[in-house]
Amino acid sequence: MTTDITRPEPTMGLRIAVPNKGALSDETVEMLREAGYRTRRDSKELVVRDVENDVDFFYLRPRDIAVYVGSGTVDAGLTGRDLLLDSGSEAVEIMALGFGGSTFRYAAVPGDIATVAEIDGRRVATSYPGLVRSDLGARGITAEVVRLDGAVETAITLGVADVIADVVETGATLRSQGLEVFGDPILRSEAVLIRGDRPGQADRVRVLERRLAGVITARTYVMLDYDCPKNLVDSACRLTPGLESPTVSPLQDDAWVAVRAMVPQAGRDRLMDKLYDLGARAILVTDIAACRL
Repeated sequence: MTTDITRPEPTMGLRIAVPNKGALSDETVEMLREAGYRTRRDSKELVVRDVENDVDFFYLRPRDIAVYVGSGTVDAGLTGRDLLLDSGSEAVEIMALGFGGSTFRYAAVPGDIATVAEIDGRRVATSYPGLVRSDLGARGITAEVVRLDGAVETAITLGVADVIADVVETGATLRSQGLEVFGDPILRSEAVLIRGDRPGQADRVRVLERRLAGVITARTYVMLDYDCPKNLVDSACRLTPGLESPTVSPLQDDAWVAVRAMVPQAGRDRLMDKLYDLGARAILVTDIAACRL
């Protein structure tokens, strides 16, 4: 007699797409490392298996990440908001990551085009045709969109276009080509976490999201400890309310208490001065390596 044993389907690990190069790559890898994941040690590695966390990292072209996530080939990815929107992918942004900031704008020769409405009937060169077509369509503007893979700033000089639409940081490159921006920004971009709808992975993507949120918090906040006269603790706690509530503990001297609270990294020294002036002492700041909120 034989027994029919139904074997469970093997669990599929989380698949995450990561930029393989470019401005976003190094900061993305560092953020994942701080979040407790194994990251690549060699820029030639294209796939990294993190056995402990049951995650596979795929190092892909930043422009392709949203496509892979939207198709369900991978579960989540880290890429630029501009690349996500330009791709037309069904992937969804679930979290801004706080780095890789840039502004996407129109630019032209000064005196030629001064408003977005004047783009109508002109040629616009860009490396982000999907994003530009979407913006022009929303404004009711008809224009020929010329796709270029690079060196967009020279398109007007070479007679390829009348306007360009590109990522602008300081504007120095545009000025070197005799161009200036006009109109409101098309988009303010930064690195984002995106997800698709690969079945059975929603809980694992949420774990990734919590870990990355913990990194952002650890980078943004510090832990502040100080001793405070008991009669001043209410005033001190108004200065350091913490994320939910500060921890107040008794000391051997009944006239004093110990206070601990998470406070923003920015402005911490001014805060320490205020606490000292109030009467607090033994004021200590500690960096936060990781956290979960």
